[in-house]
Amino acid sequence: QVQLVESGGGLVQAGGSLRLSCAASGRTFSSYTMGWFRQAPAKEREFVATIRWSGGSTYYADSVKGRFTISRDNAKNAVYLQMNSLRPEDTAVYYCAAGRIRYSGTYYQDYDYWGQGTQVTVSS
Repeated sequence: QVQLVESGGGLVQAGGSLRLSCAASGRTFSSYTMGWFRQAPAKEREFVATIRWSGGSTYYADSVKGRFTISRDNAKNAVYLQMNSLRPEDTAVYYCAAGRIRYSGTYYQDYDYWGQGTQVTVSS
């Protein structure tokens, strides 16, 4: 069982930066692939970024590539999402997820555990 708690969301102007954190419980955290998803009002939850257990393999949605960076610290049971050059269209609730998979999952169904989400609002 893994419990996930996101933090770091907030209100930022376009062009600004935020760093989201996800704290995980569970002794086997390092064995999970971790992901970030987001959901805007009236839209489906969409993939943002994922990182494999070792941290050596990452994958991003085209919409955030070059602006967002996912990283993890297995010693701290944490995963992060550094978001730069934020745009109004990045406004959404951001969710952290953990999956017992051995690939870079980009689908909702790839992940077994979810956090409650943290709101990110980018003003124009």
